[in-house]
Amino acid sequence: MARLLSRLGVAAARRRLVVVLVWLVALIGGGIGAVTLAGETSSTFSIPGQESTTALERIEAEFGAGGGATAQVVVQAPDGGSLADPATAAEVTTLVTELNGLPGVAGATDPLDPANPTIDPTLTTGYSTVSYDAPAGEVTVEQQDALLAALDTARESGLTVEVTGQAIQPPVHIGGIAEVLGVVIALGVLALTYGALAVAGMNLLTAVVGVGIGVLGVTIVSGFTDLSSTTPTLAAMLGLAVGIDYALFIITRYRQELRAGRSVHDAIGLAVGTAGSAVVVAGITVVIALAGLFVAGIPFLTQMGLAAAATVVIAVLVALTLVPAVLSYLGFRALPKKQRPAAGESVLVPTDADAALPSEGRGFLRGWIGLVTRRRALSLLAAVVALGVISIPFFSMQTTLVQTPPEGSTQEKADVMLAGAFGEGFAGPLTVLFEGDGAAQSAAGVTEAITGLDDVVTVTPPIPNADGTAALLTVIPESGPTDPATETLVEDLRALLASTDGVDASVTGTTAVSVDVAATLDDALPVYLALVVGLALVLLVLVFRSLLVPLVGVLGFLLTVGASLGATVAVFQWGWLSDLVNLESTGPLISLTPILVIGILFGLAMDYQVFLVSRMHEAHSHGAAPLTAIRTGFRQAAPVVVAAAAIMFSVFAGFVPAGDATIKSIAFALAIGIAFDAFVVRMVLVPAALALMGERAWWLPRWLQWLPALDVEGTALEREAPAAPAARQTEAAGAR
Repeated sequence: MARLLSRLGVAAARRRLVVVLVWLVALIGGGIGAVTLAGETSSTFSIPGQESTTALERIEAEFGAGGGATAQVVVQAPDGGSLADPATAAEVTTLVTELNGLPGVAGATDPLDPANPTIDPTLTTGYSTVSYDAPAGEVTVEQQDALLAALDTARESGLTVEVTGQAIQPPVHIGGIAEVLGVVIALGVLALTYGALAVAGMNLLTAVVGVGIGVLGVTIVSGFTDLSSTTPTLAAMLGLAVGIDYALFIITRYRQELRAGRSVHDAIGLAVGTAGSAVVVAGITVVIALAGLFVAGIPFLTQMGLAAAATVVIAVLVALTLVPAVLSYLGFRALPKKQRPAAGESVLVPTDADAALPSEGRGFLRGWIGLVTRRRALSLLAAVVALGVISIPFFSMQTTLVQTPPEGSTQEKADVMLAGAFGEGFAGPLTVLFEGDGAAQSAAGVTEAITGLDDVVTVTPPIPNADGTAALLTVIPESGPTDPATETLVEDLRALLASTDGVDASVTGTTAVSVDVAATLDDALPVYLALVVGLALVLLVLVFRSLLVPLVGVLGFLLTVGASLGATVAVFQWGWLSDLVNLESTGPLISLTPILVIGILFGLAMDYQVFLVSRMHEAHSHGAAPLTAIRTGFRQAAPVVVAAAAIMFSVFAGFVPAGDATIKSIAFALAIGIAFDAFVVRMVLVPAALALMGERAWWLPRWLQWLPALDVEGTALEREAPAAPAARQTEAAGAR
């Protein structure tokens, strides 16, 4: 593989103009396609074939309902007053009339309608259900602004008016100041790493080209299939992070080869053949982790994984082709000025493994790895205990699809008003669909039994359809939609209705959908972990030709996941340090968070494992003693891993302060997980464990000796490469 990639890198360098133009055409073509072919994304999550989802589809078919987004406009009379007072009732009627005339509104109900009142027993609080033509997630910002303006007008009359519901949910946020700041920080890290702003800018620019093509491709696909609104954001977040890192690994190796006295093209060939091999292995690992999300059997989750995986593939291709092409333009300008050769001169060949490292980091990293390997048992114990303690909140993690509105928002105020007037469970009603002959009679027959269940406040009378073949019951729980008691009620309802004879009974509603999604994800998670970890373990065994090194890497990853999700629970569910992440409300994590974080973190953690340990393996394969190989490989690879982790952290953290509620917790978990994995697991736990194992770390059973050697370090390629081509001095003069 190293030889093949080396030839690819040299070919890209020699045909640099063609390569650059091809990628620019792909970027421009993606932009044109996105503008002309893009469709709408959805902010709702459901699972085809689940009882709750199927029941919603049947309700629409039987009753002609559903499809459009709704909002509940909650009105409350002035202090001491009643909505039934003539003057107040007139103001409510005026508000309803205005709501019916808003853009995009299909209809708005009247809280005071005698035929169907929606007002509490004290006559102080009521609500109007505003139905839109557009489905959930597609109500425009202009339509939402018009609704909020109508509320402001109604407040002038003395009414307290707030709004909640699907139609008022804000669109997914991306591209704000915080995200830009994350990219700027990444640029700063690159500039410090390279000592040259031009090279840092080139690294960032190539990554942006890759992520741009990936996200534009996802946008084009949205015109042909329904995609979650989170999908392009996730693809952008991950694609940008790995794109920067993969280019960083190749550029760093290229600069090392230049310092070693090689020509530009030879340096490119060796860089792409060696670091590029590690990039390919790391990229394959990430793709395995993301594509493996299909085992959950949830279409929108599979789409997220495939979209992000496709973006990672593009990032790998950019690193292997566009980066070498641009490097050939830079030549020796990729080095700081003081390290560039003058015309007719050559670069001094380093005399030891540290010569290619920044002098500032060499002493610190030498001391770091020396301390970790000398105090190996203590270092290993400290890392395990620290991550284990941080993992403790993980065991109290709760998940849901029902998002908690920001504190102080109109949605939160409306929910409080509704809960005070109608109970906590009003925000998460459960709908029971009965289908078959005599559906209404069957529904009426079980109403008393349903009322007797724990956590049930009230059950509405059955509503039959036009031909009497279906009926609906609405069950109002006592607890809120994110309360575990409501989830238990869903299970109790289904158990009770399983014995209903002659009709089919199904439980649905937002809370039931959330329960079904969470249950499906919980069932899929062990299978997903087994598949992804198993495949990656096989890949790492091939890379390192060892059993213990991959096992240490995987076990370290499990600690990373525990600590990452534990910290996320402590912040987002318990509210610890919530101001630090600009958290607007606390509550259960979004159901997607654990499986997405596990999938993405696994791929990235294996990236660091490959980049760091491959240099240790390279030193060991060259004859170094185990402890010497660990220290040498660490000093060579650690500066790049530190820079890569800092970049990953800044990119992911940029989506936290002002991010969409769904993305915020995922981005935080990824950012903190990257920090734990790179700086605790890979830079403390792994070298300490390898130092304890000594020569046994590189042991491979005899019955596995037949496995092919991938040689991601490019050892054979380095042996074949000329030490210093004769054309070196001439090229040095022309490449500046």
